[in-house]
Amino acid sequence: MAVETKYDLKESTIAKLQDLIQANIDSYNGFHESAEELADERLSKLFREIGDCRSAQATELQNYVEINNEDAQDDGSVAAKLHRVWINIRGKLNGGDAHAILAEAERGEDHIKEAYEDVLTETAGSAMNDVLTAQYAKVKEGHDKIRDLRDSYAKK
Repeated sequence: MAVETKYDLKESTIAKLQDLIQANIDSYNGFHESAEELADERLSKLFREIGDCRSAQATELQNYVEINNEDAQDDGSVAAKLHRVWINIRGKLNGGDAHAILAEAERGEDHIKEAYEDVLTETAGSAMNDVLTAQYAKVKEGHDKIRDLRDSYAKK
């Protein structure tokens, strides 16, 4: 059995990377669309920054998939599109209320955090472990910021 390298990944590892690419694209789209709904410029800037980080993560994973002669995922999921529609409707109904949008964003953050945790468990020992662990740390940091902001806005 050949040892997996970043330039010769197992099909199962590539499939998991594709899932994370989609999750990062979904996150990017959600943060950027939500940034437009927020009346609070500070939060809007943070959402764009987190979204840009997720875009960079998707690009990094896409590069590894393509190095392995596969076509990388380049679109988000239908479920995420529906969730963003809900965020937009809720944001409009609440006049861009930061707490409502943060609550929805935190739900999305739970999803991507769990996706990374699952992939890290399922691909333990993979050649991609260092990349995935570093990306997970950024996802967790973003998740925790959004959660803490949601909680602080609830008290206002």
